[in-house]
Amino acid sequence: MHVKHNFVALCRKAILGCLSLGLAGSLPVSLLAQNSAPSIRLIDYQRASPKLGDLLHRKEDTLMKQFKEKGLVWPARFVYIRSFKYDSQLEVWVKATQQERYKLFKTYKICAMAGTLGPKRMQGDYQVPEGFYYINEFNPRSEYHLSLGLNYPNASDRMLSDSTQPGGQIFIHGSCVTTGCIPITDGQIEELYILCSYAKDMGQDFIPVHIFPVNFNNPRSVDYLNKYLLTFSEYTPFAKSMRSAFYYFEKYREVPFVMVNGKGEYVTEEVTPSEASLKVANLEPLPGASPGATARKKPVHLRPERVDPIRDEDLAHSVDHLPLYPGGNEAFQIFLNDLSKESVKYLDAGQAKAFIMVEYVIDSLGKPVYAKVIRGGNDLVNERIEDAFLGMPQWAPAERGYVHVPVKMKQTVMIGED
Repeated sequence: MHVKHNFVALCRKAILGCLSLGLAGSLPVSLLAQNSAPSIRLIDYQRASPKLGDLLHRKEDTLMKQFKEKGLVWPARFVYIRSFKYDSQLEVWVKATQQERYKLFKTYKICAMAGTLGPKRMQGDYQVPEGFYYINEFNPRSEYHLSLGLNYPNASDRMLSDSTQPGGQIFIHGSCVTTGCIPITDGQIEELYILCSYAKDMGQDFIPVHIFPVNFNNPRSVDYLNKYLLTFSEYTPFAKSMRSAFYYFEKYREVPFVMVNGKGEYVTEEVTPSEASLKVANLEPLPGASPGATARKKPVHLRPERVDPIRDEDLAHSVDHLPLYPGGNEAFQIFLNDLSKESVKYLDAGQAKAFIMVEYVIDSLGKPVYAKVIRGGNDLVNERIEDAFLGMPQWAPAERGYVHVPVKMKQTVMIGED
C-alpha cells in the first residue's frame, strides 16, 4: 500500500500540470472527481418526462429488489463501468460510499460489434474506442432508445488521433446495432440509465467508463490478444497500459489513477497479476517488434491470391469524408450481421466463434475492387468473406477536397456467438 500511496501523491501533483495543459477535462474520474451535488436534481427532471417517468415506474422496484438480493445499498452513489471488446461484455460495478470497494452488480452482453482491437483514431472507421472515459451526456431521445455519451475524444485521443477528423458521438445505447458505439439491449440500457442517473444526481460528476481490448481474467481472450500483437506489434505499449489499469482494479477494487503524458500515452501504476486480489490470467510477455517474433505459418490458399488493383501510393490516406455504405452505417451493420450468420457453417468442426479481419478497397467510383482477409479464419471462411465484400453494392465514394478518391479500409467480422 505504501507504493500505492506514493503513486497517488505523484498523480495528484501531476493533475496540476495536466490542468495547466488543458488536459484535465478529459481525464478519468479518479483524477477529477470533485463530487458536488448538482443544482437541479436529475432524477426529478427525468420523472417529468413521460418516457422516463414511465421507465422509472417500471424499473425502479426491480432494481431495488436486485440490489437487495445482492446485499447492495440502493441507490448506488458511485458507478464504475468497464467494457471488454473481444469478450463482448460490459460490467457494472457499484458502491454506496467513497471508502467502500466496488462490488459487481451485473455483466451485460454487448450485442453487436464494429471494428477490431485497438483505439479509435479516425472519424468513420467503425472502431469502438479503447481507453479511459466518463459519461458526459444523458440522452433520453436517442434513436437507439436511450443512450449515455462518452467524452471521446479525450486528452490522449486528441493527441494521437487524426488531428482534423478524430470522430465523436460515442455512446452506450440500446437497439443492438452499432457503427462504433457500445450497444446493449433496450432493457439493459434502461437499467444502466437509471443507475447512472441516480449516481449523477447524488454527486458523481464523472462516472468512469473504461474500455479494454479483452477481459484479462479470461485465458482464451488473453491468448487471442497475444496472437493479435504478433501481427500488430505497434499496439503493444497501448495494450500494456490497459493491462496495468485492469490489474490495479483487480487488486484494490478502486478505479485506477490514469494520467496522459506528453506523448499522449496513458500512464498507470504497474500492478502484476500475482499482486491482484483475484486470480487472473497469466498473460505472456507482450511481444515486441522483432521480425523473428512475427513469423507465423500462413494458411494454404486453395485459389490464387487476389491482387489489389490500386497501388498503395494511389490510395488516399486522409479524406474529408469516408465512403458510405448504401443505406448508411446501420445498413452496413445489417450486412455484417447477415454475413456472420451465413458464415457459421464454414467454421472448423468444434469451433463456435471466429474474429476475421478483412482489408478492402472502395475505389473513386464507390465500387468494392479488392478484399483480402488478413487475419483469422480458414480457407472456406476467408473465401466467403472476401466474396461477400467484393459483392457489396456500390458505396458513396470517399471525398478529399471535393474530389472522389479510393481508400483502403479494415473491418472485423465476428462469426458465430458465445
